[in-house]
Amino acid sequence: MCTALSFSGFTHCFGRNLDLERSCGQSVAVTPRRYPFAFRSGEELPRHHAMIGMAHVAGGFPLYYEATNEHGLSMAGLNFPRSAVYHPTCEGKCNLASFELIPYVLGRCATLSEARTLLEQVNITDESFAPGLSASPLHWMVADKTG
Repeated sequence: MCTALSFSGFTHCFGRNLDLERSCGQSVAVTPRRYPFAFRSGEELPRHHAMIGMAHVAGGFPLYYEATNEHGLSMAGLNFPRSAVYHPTCEGKCNLASFELIPYVLGRCATLSEARTLLEQVNITDESFAPGLSASPLHWMVADKTG
């Protein structure tokens, strides 16, 4: 079970807990603006917004649990077993694996409004990070100081 919250007032706060019974090798991860991302769809993002968050880094790819970019846009992937639904690749959409969604959105968007627009074009596929692993069953929370 994961719990997340976001609120704005005098200041904007975003947080979540990761109540796992064991460590998954997570640590603070910083992704600089010019760290090249290569997504499974073939799209590359050589320059993007910088981000910091908690991640397990595997094969040079930060598998973010949650992160915030340099503009204050934050995103968390929350466990959603038995309810997460992913789709096969869809022509005409930006096809992303669930583990790619956080760096893709935070790398390209500065605001929640931009993220909403970008997400309308995204199809989350059932592709796993590595052979023999199933796709992580997630749902996401995205927030900035506006909501």
